[in-house]
Amino acid sequence: MVTNDHCPVEATLELIGGKYKSLILWHLAGGILRFNELQKQLPSATPKMLTQQLRELEAQKLIHREVFPVIPPRVEYSLTELGRSLMPILVAMRDWGSEYLSKKNVKPCCFMIGSDPVHTATSQKGTL
Repeated sequence: MVTNDHCPVEATLELIGGKYKSLILWHLAGGILRFNELQKQLPSATPKMLTQQLRELEAQKLIHREVFPVIPPRVEYSLTELGRSLMPILVAMRDWGSEYLSKKNVKPCCFMIGSDPVHTATSQKGTL
């Protein structure tokens, strides 16, 4: 059944629903990163998958890709204003997930614990 409904939750999930998209956005909240730096942060992502996710985020205007005309080529990724606007949602997901795991007697343990991408991303507004 096809409808013309425009669900806000579906729209949000369409943007951040990829396997690594939320993690990429979180890492970029800390500042500009090159492909290899992102790859080190996400070792379970194959280069092909990481490239695909980055292209989708760029097409969705959540990240900016800047190519420098040097040899070897240098490419840097950063959050756009739209990408930065997602940080409170990602923090809420982290906090909800931490609470959920704690209720299951599982200690949350990941790179997101203790970091504040909302503050970091907000303080970088003028860097693009």
